[in-house]
Amino acid sequence: MSTEKEYGLIGPFKSIPKEQIYCTHIHDKNPFGVFINGESPHESSFSLLLLELSLVLVVTHVIRHLLKPLKQPRVISEILGGIVVGPSCLGRSKKFMNWMFPGQSAFIFRNLGSFAFMYFMFLSGVKMDLLTIKRATKKQWHIAIFGMVIPVGATLAVALLVRNSLEGEMKKISSIWGVGASLAITSFPVLHSIIRELNLLSSDIGRMALATAVIGDVVGINGVVAFEAAKQGEGRPLAPIGYILSMIIMSITIFGGTRMLMFWIIKVTPEGKPVEQFYIVSILTGVLVSAFLSDMLGVALVNGPFWLGLAVPDGPPLGATLVQKCESFISEILMPFAYANVGLMTDVFAMTAHWSKLQPLFLVALTGYLTKLVSTLFITRFFEIPLRDGITLSLIMGLRGEVELLLFIHWLDFQMIGIPQFTMFVLLTMVITGVATPLISIAYNPNRPYMINKRRNIQHTPPNTELRILVCFLEEESVPGLTYLLDAFNPTVHSPFMVYALHLVELVGRAAPVFINHSEEDNDHHEKSDMDDTGTTHKAFHGIQETRSDVIKIHSFTSVAPNRSMYQDVCELALDKKSSLIILPFNTSPLRGLAGTDMIQNNVRSLNYTVLDHAPCSVAVLVDKGDFRASVGNLRVSVTNLQYHFAMLFLGGSDAREALACADRMAGNPNASLTVIRFLAYNGEGDDEMEKKLDDGLVTAFWVKYEGNEQVAYREVVVRNGEETVAAIRAMNSEYYDLWIVGRKLGINPVLIEGLSSWSESQELGVIGDYVASVDLGSSASVLVVQQQVLRDKESKSGGLRGRISRYFSDCVWF
Repeated sequence: MSTEKEYGLIGPFKSIPKEQIYCTHIHDKNPFGVFINGESPHESSFSLLLLELSLVLVVTHVIRHLLKPLKQPRVISEILGGIVVGPSCLGRSKKFMNWMFPGQSAFIFRNLGSFAFMYFMFLSGVKMDLLTIKRATKKQWHIAIFGMVIPVGATLAVALLVRNSLEGEMKKISSIWGVGASLAITSFPVLHSIIRELNLLSSDIGRMALATAVIGDVVGINGVVAFEAAKQGEGRPLAPIGYILSMIIMSITIFGGTRMLMFWIIKVTPEGKPVEQFYIVSILTGVLVSAFLSDMLGVALVNGPFWLGLAVPDGPPLGATLVQKCESFISEILMPFAYANVGLMTDVFAMTAHWSKLQPLFLVALTGYLTKLVSTLFITRFFEIPLRDGITLSLIMGLRGEVELLLFIHWLDFQMIGIPQFTMFVLLTMVITGVATPLISIAYNPNRPYMINKRRNIQHTPPNTELRILVCFLEEESVPGLTYLLDAFNPTVHSPFMVYALHLVELVGRAAPVFINHSEEDNDHHEKSDMDDTGTTHKAFHGIQETRSDVIKIHSFTSVAPNRSMYQDVCELALDKKSSLIILPFNTSPLRGLAGTDMIQNNVRSLNYTVLDHAPCSVAVLVDKGDFRASVGNLRVSVTNLQYHFAMLFLGGSDAREALACADRMAGNPNASLTVIRFLAYNGEGDDEMEKKLDDGLVTAFWVKYEGNEQVAYREVVVRNGEETVAAIRAMNSEYYDLWIVGRKLGINPVLIEGLSSWSESQELGVIGDYVASVDLGSSASVLVVQQQVLRDKESKSGGLRGRISRYFSDCVWF
């Protein structure tokens, strides 16, 4: 047998010829205890494996904690964690390697790492929506194609120029083509994970980048197939044809045959019920079978799992269940084996010893990365995309991660590269991603479009004009109170309401967010089938439109997005539709005892906080409780005969003025009575003169308007501190109210709430709103907390590029 034929990478640096393999000491399967018999963990194979994994996890989490202020993505800390335990750092010590990774431990890590990559690619396929290609615009197609063709051409040109300086397998045309195609493709799985960390999934740039990446993956996979077919065909003329036929057979068998089975599983699963555990286990077992078929047919190991993942319909119920059950285990337990395997094969010292031979290949790789950046930026400028957005998109399309590491290992298998070249590619991946990610945070602010200085609020909306309101809800229970609030706002023929009802659904089981306009859903059957349950919820809003069709028009939308970025869809829709008010629900405590309610409450509160911080218009948070809530079944009954009794607490400031403007609209309802209580500080202590003048002007106009109206009462209360304010509110509670209306916090005289801030639990409601909504007051009335639009100037808030850079480094503080 030829000594040139190698078995593979067993140790961290070198390969071992087959004839040199020899038997080593076999570790015991299970230890008998370090305290009883004084055994060391490394004397047991399983204990040693757990110790190795624990070391990798500890090192990785420490690095992640240290790099978090620098806004580095998780993949960087994972790769660094593997490198630290490898021969580049701790592995330089022979004692450490012999004790921690004795014998063929690295071989075990490689096998477990292969399992990790298999399931990682499967889960990436589950999340990936191929219909994104169908919905992609011409702009996205041009950006994707142009951003691949130019880098491939430039890389091939440079590689051919330095071809004579390249070593071994890298001189071959097939190898040059494989490297060029890989450097030009931006992988969707890598892009999605980093964009999700940056909270850009729902942003315009994030959506464009994901769509472009899907197109690039689908088009670029042909280049990868051509590369692998060429490598298989070296010395065997018919091998490329066999490889391509194997790819076709594998894709038809795994994707085509399995797709129908997946839809059958969804069909037999009752609506609203989870997918049976048997089907989930069968699919996860199918990942192993698909990997076996890929390997048997001579196709790359991860191709089968990836195609199987694509066969699973994304989103609920099947795709969401698979992601929920598997993602944490794969990312937190399995993937560290893959990163450790990469680290054990990465040797910085081996690279430095061969740097003169690596320079031509480094030039080729650098050309690919730079031309990818420049070509993407050029095509964005051609389509007149703003420069800052173009730079951001270019940086995003240059991100690298797990898929590239998998390709580097694949090149090692083909013996295209050695450990020095592998190390260089791994370090280049880290540098490119590590530099691009913070630059993306500096260059792009997803909240910048919402920073407007044009007034969009209730107070400054002219009378007898259409009022545009955006109503948001996460669960069905909050819909009745929201519909009754719309009626209480008193829409009229002269001042009709244009209501945009937005159902917010957490993104699970798919990678790309989905935004559905239900008036156009007939044109997109995919989203409609995934979101059938949202139609029932939206019918509740259309019930009030049927009874008040002359004054209320409803437009329904559904946003499927991660919790962190839901606010972006809310603010974007409010900005696009020129809404004057956003109404949000607030989950109340009576549901707290139910399973899963704490998670819902946290989601609602985080959404409310972010919307309040970034909204381009006024915001109202409804705490729905007591008699103000009605059952969903009664929504089609006319609500115009109901009698409302409202109380408005005016403590001064812009939020209070906006709340009074809302109360003014409600006072026009013939079925409503309103009591306005204005709180004044004793001797004007703590008053802001400008705010006081604005308050006096609005209150005086309101009092003059309703002076002869018996259904509207106005009173003033003078208090010295927060204790007297609370006492006055308690005295009001002796009367029955359906709804309390208060301003949130801006402009309130601090004397009026002195001593109350310390026990306030919910800052999104403000001090007074939180007290009125709490059980301490003992009121069954609902509460409406109003925040007036905060006028923001884009330049002063963003501070330009210099301001964003300074804020980025100010955030990079550990203590």
